[in-house]
Amino acid sequence: MTTREGRPTVPQTTAPRRGPALRKLRGITLGAQLVLLACLIGGVPIPDAVLLGGKLLLLVLIGTEAYFWLRLRRHGLSRQEALKQLAPEAVLRFVTHELRIMASLLRWFGRRPHGVNGADAVFTHGRDQAAMMYGLTFACVIETVVVSFLLANWPLIHSIFLVVDVYTVLFVVGMHAASVTRPHVLADGTLRIRQAAHVDFLVPLSQIASIRRETLFTHVKKDNELNMPIGSQTSITLELTEPLNVPKFLGAPRPVQLIRLHADDPKSLYDAVAQARTTPAPAPGTPEPSASTTKNTRP
Repeated sequence: MTTREGRPTVPQTTAPRRGPALRKLRGITLGAQLVLLACLIGGVPIPDAVLLGGKLLLLVLIGTEAYFWLRLRRHGLSRQEALKQLAPEAVLRFVTHELRIMASLLRWFGRRPHGVNGADAVFTHGRDQAAMMYGLTFACVIETVVVSFLLANWPLIHSIFLVVDVYTVLFVVGMHAASVTRPHVLADGTLRIRQAAHVDFLVPLSQIASIRRETLFTHVKKDNELNMPIGSQTSITLELTEPLNVPKFLGAPRPVQLIRLHADDPKSLYDAVAQARTTPAPAPGTPEPSASTTKNTRP
């Protein structure tokens, strides 16, 4: 078996694994950093030697993790496989989500939607939440200014809250940017369904039992159902022939057989999916008609 890069996969038993020493170093280092941070926030004086020791301990941990990652790469593991060896899947999914949010900001400013190359049809779905997201962003900006004014006499706490507040503003705008730049996509016999930066999965058209247009503003959580409202509403309902696994935010499995989603133009999505489901696929090896043949056969 080979990877997407074309390299043969290496059995997991041959790859080096983290020993107890590395796990203990990680626990001690992270615990020490939290204690130092709490002392700094609380105004507790810390000797320079202790601060230097904390920095050196952090550098040792980073160097050890980098060395272990390089060893995994030398054993033939891909970047993704090496990272999975170093960090739990839940942590990787959380970090990936945050990076995707920030990347969506750049795509939004550059007007570069994600995953639309070669698509048969693209369906945006972020329009109906724009007013709410802009209002929430304005409230976060006001809160940042007020908190910054109130904490002006505590420089360290002021700096920490300023970083958190600015990141919150970027996060809220990035959530809307992700909805704008990551539309639903119909291509190659599959419907790619997305919501912001945390939901992204493929539904084969052959697995869709029925599709209908229905606008709902109230959604009750049920097993085997996935509701993805935008602006508190969904406008398309898909029923599947069999359960499809759509992992939760941190990777836990979630089988769903009924999906409710929203599109800015639900009629276009409904018509495109319905037509694609009823259009027979060409037989293997059948050449597509050329433009000249099509022109000559017209009445």
